[in-house]
Order: sequence, then structure tokens, then C-alpha cells
Amino acid sequence: MTTHVRLDQVGAELSRMRQAAPLVHVLTNEVVQEFTANVLLAIGAAPAMIVAEEEAAAFASIASAVLVNIGTLYPARYAAMVCAVDAAVAAGTPWVLDPVAVGVLRYRTEAAEQLLTKHPAVIRGNASEILALAGLSQGGRGVDSTASSQSAVQAAESLAKQTGAIVAVTGAVDYVTDGAETIAIPFGHPLMTKVVGTGCALSAVTAAFVAGVHERSARLSAVAAACAVMALCGEQAVKQSHGPGSFKPSFLDALAVIDPVRLRGP
Repeated sequence: MTTHVRLDQVGAELSRMRQAAPLVHVLTNEVVQEFTANVLLAIGAAPAMIVAEEEAAAFASIASAVLVNIGTLYPARYAAMVCAVDAAVAAGTPWVLDPVAVGVLRYRTEAAEQLLTKHPAVIRGNASEILALAGLSQGGRGVDSTASSQSAVQAAESLAKQTGAIVAVTGAVDYVTDGAETIAIPFGHPLMTKVVGTGCALSAVTAAFVAGVHERSARLSAVAAACAVMALCGEQAVKQSHGPGSFKPSFLDALAVIDPVRLRGP
């Protein structure tokens, strides 16, 4: 069953997340670290980019949530990711898997498959990544999707049932599913695909929104809200910008000022 996201629920989830001000342990790709940190700060969370294997487990055990993004993957970074994930699972802390370019190259595909066995709370990817992780395709064109998000909905639902994770497949329309219920988020703007890191930052924001949320149905609502907030702020930023260069600061501003009360309505 597919339903549309409700803005009143988005506003409520945004208020909850901001009040908690979660500490998000971010192990993301090296291309987007600064942008991701700024996005988290703007939306009301606290980022920490702890990447050394010697520190990853200790920090993950005290963080509110953990993000693992395999974009720039190499052995030392992967070892730190495994340490962080194991510590998060032991502490009962939700962690998010962003399987960047899975299916394209064997090393990252095998790494993603191993991480998938460690019970992520959320999997967030584009259509090609979700299809590949579900074993239904060979991946996209590098980090870019060659499939529509709608074409990957069934794969996302299957992956959610298989793993127990909430699965978000993002594109022109975002879809978030627990395997039984699917929520469509029909917001955003094509310009967001012209700025490196918007998808990666969404995964970090997703981690912030699921921090402290342990029931699966509540996580579904939280992930849908994260997608909606990012997409709505993207739409607003486009109105204030002239292209990709001016989009980034406008996007950060939009994240900082988005009003959960106005989203909830009268």
C-alpha cells in the first residue's frame, strides 16, 4: 500500500528531532564531509566525523545515531565502519547504510553485502543502488542511477522485508517503505542532482531523524519526514538561487529556517 507523506507528521518529526539535537557519528565519503556536517548543523543536529579505526567504536557507542556511507571506500575506512557498526548494534543505536555505487565494483559490493548482515535501521540509496543491493541489477552509472525510483519500489519493499530495515529509494519521487507500507514523497527539484552531496547529506539527516526511535512503524514516519524536509528545502533553495553554486548556501539557509509549526498547519 502506497500513501503520500503527511506534512503535519513531517512537522512533528522535525520538532522532535530538533528538540533532541542528536549527535550523529558520520562515516561518509571524503568528497562530501564538510557539506554533510553543515547540513546537519543547519537542520538542528550535531555532526561528528570520527573516522579512525582506533576511535570509531568508542564514539559510535555514545552517539545518538551512526551513518555509514561507502562512497570513498578503502580498507582502513571500511575497518573503521565495521568497528562503528558493531559498537552501535551492541549499544542499541540505530545506524544508516548508504550503499553508494553498490553493484558497480566488486569490492564495494562485497563490503555493502557484509554490512547488510549487521542489521541497519535504515538503507538509503538511489534506484540503481537499491536494485543492486536486492540482487536485481548490476548497479548504475558510477554513483548515478540509471533507473527511476518508481521502478525500484518493489525491490525496496523486498529488501525491507528481508533485512528488517526501513528502505528509502530516492529520485524524482522518494519512496520509503517498511515492506508493508510505502510512503511517497513527491517533492524536490532536478537542480538537487547537480550538486554533489545532496543524497549523501540526506542519509546523514535520516540518521538524525531516527536517533532515539526504536519502533519500526515510528522509524518509517521518521525517515519519510527526513526525505520530505530535505526535498522541501531543496524546492525553496531553488527559488533563491541561480544555479548549483548559489544553491548550496540557499539550501543551508532553507534547512535552518524551515518551520515545523507551518508544516503542521493551523
